[in-house]
Amino acid sequence: MKYTAVVLAGSRPGRDAFAEQFGTDLKALIPVGGEPMVRRPVRALLESERIARIIVLTQAPDRIADVLPPDDRIVMRRSDETIASTMLALCFDRETQWPLLVTTADHALLESSTIDQFCEAAEGTDIAVGVVERSALLRRVPSTRRTWLKFRGGAYTGANLFALSTPKSAAAVELWRSVEQDRKKGRRIVALLGPVVLLGTALRLLTIDAVLARLGRRLGLTVKAIRLSNPLAGVDVDKAEDHMLAEAILSGKA
Repeated sequence: MKYTAVVLAGSRPGRDAFAEQFGTDLKALIPVGGEPMVRRPVRALLESERIARIIVLTQAPDRIADVLPPDDRIVMRRSDETIASTMLALCFDRETQWPLLVTTADHALLESSTIDQFCEAAEGTDIAVGVVERSALLRRVPSTRRTWLKFRGGAYTGANLFALSTPKSAAAVELWRSVEQDRKKGRRIVALLGPVVLLGTALRLLTIDAVLARLGRRLGLTVKAIRLSNPLAGVDVDKAEDHMLAEAILSGKA
């Protein structure tokens, strides 16, 4: 199965203090490993045999296109103000070629082998979410600080990899839009499933698979967590501390 990859390379409204530290107003253009950050995940997607085409969503398509590898499989598309509204427009576009693999411009350590593993494991689902287990990531980079969602059997951080298999996936994007502005999105989604699930998660009585299965039943979809073998898939570059870590990893110092 070949995927259409969607790279979210947009900017939040207002100034981006993180980007300004590196002399730019666009986070996607922050240099990582000697090149604009967005170029790294796009190159990994191009190297994967599971990706047929790539859509890069951004408010500055010309500027982002200038730093990407020249390849006919890459299409630039102007994004809306929010991630959810942009993805909903894509879901309802009759020209969209399914299934979709969604990732972000700040996924600077993404590798084609991780993409291949994720795509293979996502087959047969409506929605798949890439995750990295805490103990695996902390063994690799003990100093990293992530947002951890804790369940029975382990704690996980997101890997900025999502598979949307059919237009039915728009139901999940609608749910995401309802909590998009909340910094604790994962906990809000769990809370929407009701007090039993919320309490079970808080007390770590439910596994991540059980919670996602409940979410899937609510949406009428099959939802699955994909545990990725490369722990660095759980590292994105969203702040100065992340940037230092990514540079250290790429230079072999971490």
